[in-house]
Amino acid sequence: MSANRYVRTATYKPMTPDVPQVTKAMGRSNQLASLMQRLQMSQACLEIVRAHLPPAMAACVKAGPIDEDGWTLLASNAAVSAKLRQLQPRLIEVLAKKGLKVNAIRVRVQTGR
Repeated sequence: MSANRYVRTATYKPMTPDVPQVTKAMGRSNQLASLMQRLQMSQACLEIVRAHLPPAMAACVKAGPIDEDGWTLLASNAAVSAKLRQLQPRLIEVLAKKGLKVNAIRVRVQTGR
């Protein structure tokens, strides 16, 4: 008889309890639920805005935070940032036509990522 015949494979169970899905956990907290809503609104605004940007430029823009004062767009470089600043009035108008009220659009250059 071969010694390999009786070798057992070890099974490991995690020592931590099951972690609930992030979205469920966020729904349980008012502050986290508010954060999730703002994140979703920011992403919705970005999808609308991207459709009105040149394709090469759209790839260089990310959604930033949104609050009662406005929405932040993150540009990958200064040239994209400058063009977004020029387009701000048009983008606010496009968002308004889609039913999303944004008081202002802030543009920031995203650095270090």
